[in-house]
Amino acid sequence: MSYAEVGGLRIWYEEHGAGKPLVLLHGEYGSTEAFAPIRPALATRRRLIAVDLQGHGRTADVDRPLRYESMADDVAALLRHLGLPRADVLGYSLGGGVALRTAIQHPDLVRRLVLVSTPFRRRGWYPETLAAMSAHDERVAQRMRGTPLHERYARVAPRPQDWQALWARGGELLRRDYDWSAEVAALPMPVLLVFADADEIPVSHAAEFFGLLGGGHRDAGGDGTGRPASRLAVLPGLTHYDVLTSPALPAAVLPFLTHPARAPG
Repeated sequence: MSYAEVGGLRIWYEEHGAGKPLVLLHGEYGSTEAFAPIRPALATRRRLIAVDLQGHGRTADVDRPLRYESMADDVAALLRHLGLPRADVLGYSLGGGVALRTAIQHPDLVRRLVLVSTPFRRRGWYPETLAAMSAHDERVAQRMRGTPLHERYARVAPRPQDWQALWARGGELLRRDYDWSAEVAALPMPVLLVFADADEIPVSHAAEFFGLLGGGHRDAGGDGTGRPASRLAVLPGLTHYDVLTSPALPAAVLPFLTHPARAPG
């Protein structure tokens, strides 16, 4: 557990387990602790590198806006700092957006990509979710004081007084429009998409996402040769808020990371 100085950011990361490296990227207003429920299962097979993104957890904010693209560059810089030529990357929600941008911007560094509850365009979220995210600001942060999310932040953040500023920056990020469909279709590595069946993202968007990766266009055939390199998992009985804590998640992720897969094409 340590800090790394990368690109003007003092970024916190911690390591668990052994094996091939797997980077873990948390959701909005979260931290590495979000992965605690599934960390033991993942660490039995992988060297986990959990990261606190800019302004989150133990990584203090810096004088730049929160952007998926710049946080992706931070992840790439950390991998190079650690001397890792390639790694698997798993991101959840906000961290999924960062993981996806890392794969788009630095495809040479990402062996396999796992995106949990992550859309490829902003309008992939349900309209009511978009409305709620658009309202994130300092007033919402004030109302969130005393919640488990705030208590965790206050316990580990270098500057706990930045809680409201984080929500203001986070809201500004979440209001920005994006559509990465063309870049998704060009990804060179296998991708696992994981959604809850009652997620904040419709299953129809998950199917469209999978289609961009070459999935869902034809029968794989009796011998499976028509199967795409990428995979889609819709986990039953879960929501956006508990999918990251379910044992069903590592049960879906580990086979994808360890089974042979041909390159997309």
